[in-house]
Amino acid sequence: MTARLRALMGTWTSTVPALAVILLVLTWERSLPGWGIGLLILVLAGSVLAAVHHAEVVAHRVGEPFGSLILAVAVTVIEVALIVTLMLDGGDKSATLARDTVFAAAMITVNGIVGLSLLVGSLRHKVAIFNPEGSGAALATVATLATLCLVLPTFTTSKPGPEYSPGQLIFAATASLVLYGLFVATQTVRHRSYFLPLTRQGEVINAETDIEKPTTRAALTSLALLCMALVGVVGLAKGVSPAIESGIESAGMSHSVVGVLIALLILLPETIAAVRAARRDRVQISLNLGLGSAMASIGLTIPTVAIASIWLPGPLILGLGSTHMVLLALTVGVGILTVVPGRATPLQGGVHLVLLAAYLELAVNP
Repeated sequence: MTARLRALMGTWTSTVPALAVILLVLTWERSLPGWGIGLLILVLAGSVLAAVHHAEVVAHRVGEPFGSLILAVAVTVIEVALIVTLMLDGGDKSATLARDTVFAAAMITVNGIVGLSLLVGSLRHKVAIFNPEGSGAALATVATLATLCLVLPTFTTSKPGPEYSPGQLIFAATASLVLYGLFVATQTVRHRSYFLPLTRQGEVINAETDIEKPTTRAALTSLALLCMALVGVVGLAKGVSPAIESGIESAGMSHSVVGVLIALLILLPETIAAVRAARRDRVQISLNLGLGSAMASIGLTIPTVAIASIWLPGPLILGLGSTHMVLLALTVGVGILTVVPGRATPLQGGVHLVLLAAYLELAVNP
């Protein structure tokens, strides 16, 4: 039975990414009827599940924290491509798309992925255990990147409105890349043990002895299929985005909701992977995924968009409004109190999820 289940899993997780890419080629830049949109959404959901499967295979092969890093970077690279593509096609409405999507990604990861993982891990194992040194370093980097790229543009005076001047934008982009590079070096080389899961006694788990390690060939195949699945997720998300935008406009909601929905779709694979890790009592892996994704989303998206702004027709608005700045400050403060003890109960997970719910509510009803 197990062999049949594995064979079935291997078949559909290999077929769906290829099907997603084929549909992407056939439907690119074409208007679709209702049944076509429904088909894209169905294949998109299958691609998300396939991406999670292949990400876990790669993670088991390379070990932590490299597995979490690969998934976070892969998703972010595709996210950046989608943002730039939509900004090129979106006209004046796209001036705030990068800001809205990056901030949505930060709130979804820091409050959604982290909160859900803490809730699942603590409910299943009474208390969620993780390393405060690694998680604290990741949260500090996320807070700094968010402040440099999303908060300070609101208060600068070189240009009117919440925009950076060209020199300021270059500095923010360079600082983002430097901080992200330093974090990756810290996570993977100098202090790798800070980002490994812990036992109930606080000992570092260097390897998953209870999981059979895939072969190098299987891992490389899964890496290729992971990239294919992520391309399918983002490409199909762009295909259904006109229908989403029309629905948002018909409902009278703010255009910023488009950025929220993009972030929700793109981060779905990481959310599922993080919850699975939390169920296995590997909450540190969940935090690596959540905080690492927030960091990659800001640290890689802003420099890329800064370069793309040379060719983009409209302005690049990065500064947050007062409501979002309050939510960001509260998120950082709560996050500090969550990671410092290195242990969490369902209460901490619930607090983060309430913050995410508040953000979503205010996005729909500003």
